[in-house]
Amino acid sequence: MSGAKRVIGFVGCPPEKELEVRRACRLVDLDNLIPGAPPASESLLPRTTCRIIRRVLDNALYLRPDEIVIDDGYGKCDAARGLADVLEEVLDIPIVRTQNENRAPAGTPISDSRLPLLRKVELILDGLTAPGREELEPEPNPPAGFWGVPAADFAIYELFPAGTQVLGWTRCVENRTPADWEMETWVPEGIPVVFFAQTFCAKNIVAQQLARKYDGLYVDADGVLSQSVRAKIEAFLRFRGVWG
Repeated sequence: MSGAKRVIGFVGCPPEKELEVRRACRLVDLDNLIPGAPPASESLLPRTTCRIIRRVLDNALYLRPDEIVIDDGYGKCDAARGLADVLEEVLDIPIVRTQNENRAPAGTPISDSRLPLLRKVELILDGLTAPGREELEPEPNPPAGFWGVPAADFAIYELFPAGTQVLGWTRCVENRTPADWEMETWVPEGIPVVFFAQTFCAKNIVAQQLARKYDGLYVDADGVLSQSVRAKIEAFLRFRGVWG
């Protein structure tokens, strides 16, 4: 249609300069759920591929954007580099490979606020396509922490009380420093923390190691949150006094 905005898909947290020059276009985060996208990636990726990487390919094949900007560097994951190759092969569109090595912090007021955990994650991810700040009340005494990457099933966030602190890679995304390993592995002392990663993601290694180090709970999930994982988180939070 004449005059329609170009659709730009992006993966991970590309450098701000790459997003800024495309703000006039319709920006779509391909990591996020797009209703109606069929599981077309099943024949193109191994079954041991994490749910988010599969979702990116499903979304790209369904949406057919005009261009895709992908962070295939240290700020995303090794699988993103392989995914970029697949995207170039199956889509006749430009695939812009970037590496976000930014170390200039944007701050983490959302991660450290009193908002419900689900709302925090939504705001952090929405901020990539529509950056903006709202006045947030900080939570000086977080009741718990949630470490990891954005989950495929947001129902996991509803298990936590308001004020739960966002940690791990999701915190780095808000800070716009996705390759900041020191921030990603930082864990505050004195609060119960759930360490989460998608099944088949390499971050499971550090998630489990940090859970041992900080006496937390390590869980992984492939797509929809299972009753088993839900029960583990609920029991952990009750045992640690988060819920009465």
